[in-house]
Amino acid sequence: MEAFLKFLIKNKALNYPLFRSYLLFRLTLILALNMQMAIISYMVYRLTKDELSLGMIGLAEVIPAIGFSLFSGHLVDSREKRNLLLGCTIGYLLLTAFFIVLSLPTLQAGTGLGTIKWLIYAGVFVGGVLRSFLSPSAFSLFGLIIPRRLYANATTWSSTAWQLGAVFGPLLGGTMIAMTDFKMSLIGVLFIEIIALFAILRIPRQAILKKEKEPILKSLGEGLQFVFKTQIVLAALALDMFAVLFGGAVALLPVFADDILKVGEVGYGWLRAAPGIGSILTLLLLSVIPLRSKPGIKLLLCISGFGFTTILFGISQWFLFSFFLLLLGGMFDAVSVVIRGTILQLYTPDAMRGRVAAVNTMFISSSNELGAFESGVAAKLMGTVTSVVFGGAMTLVVAAISYRKAPALRQLDFNKAITPAG
Repeated sequence: MEAFLKFLIKNKALNYPLFRSYLLFRLTLILALNMQMAIISYMVYRLTKDELSLGMIGLAEVIPAIGFSLFSGHLVDSREKRNLLLGCTIGYLLLTAFFIVLSLPTLQAGTGLGTIKWLIYAGVFVGGVLRSFLSPSAFSLFGLIIPRRLYANATTWSSTAWQLGAVFGPLLGGTMIAMTDFKMSLIGVLFIEIIALFAILRIPRQAILKKEKEPILKSLGEGLQFVFKTQIVLAALALDMFAVLFGGAVALLPVFADDILKVGEVGYGWLRAAPGIGSILTLLLLSVIPLRSKPGIKLLLCISGFGFTTILFGISQWFLFSFFLLLLGGMFDAVSVVIRGTILQLYTPDAMRGRVAAVNTMFISSSNELGAFESGVAAKLMGTVTSVVFGGAMTLVVAAISYRKAPALRQLDFNKAITPAG
């Protein structure tokens, strides 16, 4: 009991009921979305046996994520956040129902695999549109339901919830494919999304901080101007963006599972889950031993570690070693996520959270899908192993350039951070 009380004292963010509901929503929705993407990716590869088709999934999601992000940021800042998240959740429920229909063998036989593939891409495109609103809405709601002094601790738990979903989503998806089929696996996704729906309904509507009306182009310009004038924010976003862009080995895991490591559906699920498992272990550790000294230097070191593990994963021929490398990469990535998330929360004015989060979506979230596309194209041109090694090497180059060009990142101190006036 004493240990539990000490844990709560160190993690005061968990004492807020609205934040706990937020964590449940974040956990279940991310669990469902990661599970769904793992299922869809594997289904497309089974249909096509083409690495480029995996890259096309990433491209289909990144186009709307970039194209709608700035508009969504303007909308989020001027609208109520809880209802926006509610609308996104309902949209994901309808999208999952669409994927369930596409997974039916009778429909696939009657429609043709080529048509089914493009319909899946269309569904992923719609998911990208929803995500362009989901990310800034969730980021903005976070800042309204938790005190600023608890942002670092709350960011750790928010990242933990995200990583739990990232871990168990692919693992559960791969296991369900092996035990049942694509249709039943997607039905499981639907049930998890319903839990997320009830979780977001537990949070009441929040105040709208930006009530004055202004032209959309002016509003968007202010968001971009803030990011590009705030060196520490720009450096953190750019560093993570290029690291994720070139380190997109996860997109090629169906190829590694089927053709290189030969471990099948369950092995594929474990490989997809490995980075998240590493992240969870690290995030739980950070909830007890928070990052205090030299977070910028630690960020650069962890990005470099992520690059090294990506290179070694590319040349590995053993499943357990490959799993360990992905797990280790997830541990490095977790530190990056917490530091970047804390920077954004501390340095972003309340009335500009939606627009800054939208820019973050363009920089970071979209780079996952661009990285998937880059990996698919590179694998087609260079071969799967060579493309992954190349991506890891480029991540090391990005870390080295960031060290030299971003002194504000090297000198970062959370204790001295002051939210800019906005």
